[in-house]
Amino acid sequence: MTVHDPPPAARSSRFRQARTLFPDLELRPASALREALREGYGPKELRGDVLAGIVVGVVALPLSMALAIAAGVPPQYGLYTAIVAGAVIAALGGSRMQVSGPTAAFVVVLVPIVHRFGIGGLLLATMMAGAILVAFGVARMGRLIQFIPLPVTAGFTAGIALVIAVLQLKDFFGLSPAGAPEHFAERVGSLLAVAPGARWEEAVVGAGTLAVLIVWPRLRTRLPGPLVALVLAAIAVALLHRLVPGFDVATIGTRFDYLADGVVHAGIPRLPPMPMWPWRLPGADGAPLVLSFGLLQDLLPGAFAIAMLGAIESLLSAVVADGMAGTRHDPNAELVAQGTGNLIAPFFGGFAATGAIARTATNFRAGGRSPIAAITHSAVVLAAMLLLAPLLGALPMASLAALLLLVAWNMSDLPHVLRVLRVAPRSDALVLVTCFLLTVLFDMTVAVTAGVLMAAVLFMRRMADLSGTRLVEDGQHPLLREPLPAGVVLYEIAGPLFFGAAEKAMDSLHATAGQAGVVLLELGAVPAIDATGMVNLESALARLERDHALVVLVRVQDQPAKFMARAGIVPVPGRLVFAASLDEGLSLARNHLSRSD
Repeated sequence: MTVHDPPPAARSSRFRQARTLFPDLELRPASALREALREGYGPKELRGDVLAGIVVGVVALPLSMALAIAAGVPPQYGLYTAIVAGAVIAALGGSRMQVSGPTAAFVVVLVPIVHRFGIGGLLLATMMAGAILVAFGVARMGRLIQFIPLPVTAGFTAGIALVIAVLQLKDFFGLSPAGAPEHFAERVGSLLAVAPGARWEEAVVGAGTLAVLIVWPRLRTRLPGPLVALVLAAIAVALLHRLVPGFDVATIGTRFDYLADGVVHAGIPRLPPMPMWPWRLPGADGAPLVLSFGLLQDLLPGAFAIAMLGAIESLLSAVVADGMAGTRHDPNAELVAQGTGNLIAPFFGGFAATGAIARTATNFRAGGRSPIAAITHSAVVLAAMLLLAPLLGALPMASLAALLLLVAWNMSDLPHVLRVLRVAPRSDALVLVTCFLLTVLFDMTVAVTAGVLMAAVLFMRRMADLSGTRLVEDGQHPLLREPLPAGVVLYEIAGPLFFGAAEKAMDSLHATAGQAGVVLLELGAVPAIDATGMVNLESALARLERDHALVVLVRVQDQPAKFMARAGIVPVPGRLVFAASLDEGLSLARNHLSRSD
């Protein structure tokens, strides 16, 4: 230890002080579970969490299968995701009521990955996304997600909802388009080409399921709508199949099968998630993947999209949960938990998972108050898979499509989008529409990147409009109690001096400042300055020095003062001085002028 190092006790004290002042800098895995247990957790709380977990598990069961099918993989992989990722994320997360699993938002990202790389590629991309999310959490980037503007999230969410809805039309109407086009326009064209072949049986089942899903919540019963709608649909299809000749509707059992002990079985396996090597699963051509650096490079854009969308959706869901329950989540612990869940789940057949707003809200309404509820939800999904697998195979594909159509509608939040378009500034509306179109026509990564860049440029323009410099006349400044002495000019600079506004703010100094003996620059309304602002300020000071004017920097705030000191802008007798108040600055100006005379 050198003589300049503080003693260990002092370093420890500073660390504790920094941790107290900046709690978001501390990484606290499983913070939500530990806090819930620390506050007192007894039989009453356990009973409430278990009951809520049962309700959420019932809701998650059909959704997990439907979302797996929508992503292009067999339904059991969605159940594996809810079981493994849901439990791991809940145990390690930073939000007490967050329920994680497969979500509709991922569908538009996962479909192209499955199309190009198969189920094996999807699981590998999920693992890579998990590693990225862990890195986000370790780097304490949880709060940065809040800087994504509302028009960006509203735009790409509405675009995702439209893509999901279009993907469901095939099963809802029993269509059989040729191939699986990757792009939206091609997908719509292929559906229109086979639209005359729509089957009335599928449409009736889908419409009936959708009607029950819409009407049931208005009855204000405790039974989850998806459970009632899908059970009624399965019973109706079984009866109609016996009573109406030729009535035939695709179900999970007729569409999917699995291999066990060398025998092909219909539906989904009655087995728990089993350990596996994700890279040994089939690729797009049905053959096992060949793990290589080139494959990982090809999967990286999709993995990054999964990670970004997972971070955004999980933290937005956690914020919604905080608003309902009056709690406060730990964003960095949540990101690490989401990443860990996505790293572990692929070794058991699970794919991309994140916080699900609808299931999280259901958890709160059902009485869940700790991560035990989300862990229970995973156990319920596992129990249903082990006990009810044959019955799950009877669920109609059209009914699952109807469920996702309703999810897409709720996800779009169309009334909110229309309100933003109506009342927000035109620039925000432009960002929203651009993100929507880019999501639909290209992908979510392009939409978010372009949207954030557009929003940043528009924000800089607005800040530049707010920043500026004005020449203050007598009586025009609240702190100016007396007339300015002859030979003294006062400029008030307002707003942050950053690269979008600095040149504009300093330009107005050129005209009259050089004619005065003393120039007062009132900086009390400048909260921050960046490198560009500093260069422009230095240029202005250099011009004033050439004009032999004394510059008085008045009321410099902390951040600009520290930056100026590092840049070498320090008091120089007769050329540059600092004043803590306008009165002090005027006094310095008079003294300088009296000496000059």
